[in-house]
Amino acid sequence: MDSATVSLKHVNPATHPVPQAKAPPIRLVTPGQKPEVPAYLEEIYRWAYLDPRNVRWLNHEPVVRLILWNQHVKLRNSAFAEVEPGQNVLQSTCVYGQYLPLLAERIGEEGHLSLVDVAEVQLTNAYRRLHRFPHVSLHHANVMDLSDKQFDVAISYFLLHEIPDQDKKRAVNVLLSKVRPGGKLVFIDYDKPHWWHPLKPITSFVFDTLEPFAKGLWHHEIRDFAEEPDAFEWRKENFFGKLFQKVVATRR
Repeated sequence: MDSATVSLKHVNPATHPVPQAKAPPIRLVTPGQKPEVPAYLEEIYRWAYLDPRNVRWLNHEPVVRLILWNQHVKLRNSAFAEVEPGQNVLQSTCVYGQYLPLLAERIGEEGHLSLVDVAEVQLTNAYRRLHRFPHVSLHHANVMDLSDKQFDVAISYFLLHEIPDQDKKRAVNVLLSKVRPGGKLVFIDYDKPHWWHPLKPITSFVFDTLEPFAKGLWHHEIRDFAEEPDAFEWRKENFFGKLFQKVVATRR
């Protein structure tokens, strides 16, 4: 990739403990200039993804499970089921909780995990959990600006609902372009729940208050954002009364 990369060297925590400082001893090198943080991320999601204090608090596994109505483990495992050990995997944006180290363990040292995020604080936080894995690299870049490298599997885990509706199509097609022939793009995200779902009113209120772009996934199928949908085989599965969805696009 032509984005900035931090290669993670193997560290034995027993003999080389990571200092518990404000930031771990890593250096993010961006050719030219650092990627610009999108305006919507600053304006709407700063509290969740850019504030270092909140990043540390939200990173706890029980918090993630609470936010996702205790469905996080099921959804995470469903995403990981699409990944085979030894594969070259792209994870678009950081994920809180134990998701990232568990994904690295799933891939194993015969494979490689490329983690991309536009927010440096997110990569710094991720490093604390990933420094022990030699087969992981961090890329300080906007996922929309990735180079031409392709992967066996690309994963979008609760990313699409946070992107403005006018940018969802671009994001989907950029991620689709990262998948090699026979490879998969895996989306885990919200969907429109059944009308009778007891959490639908609460979810609707939360979206209207905190997640202004999420209802774009209530009105559009992810497949509909693809410019060349017939170049892929599409598979969809719903969870928890259709509140969540998994969509897998496999390149023909």
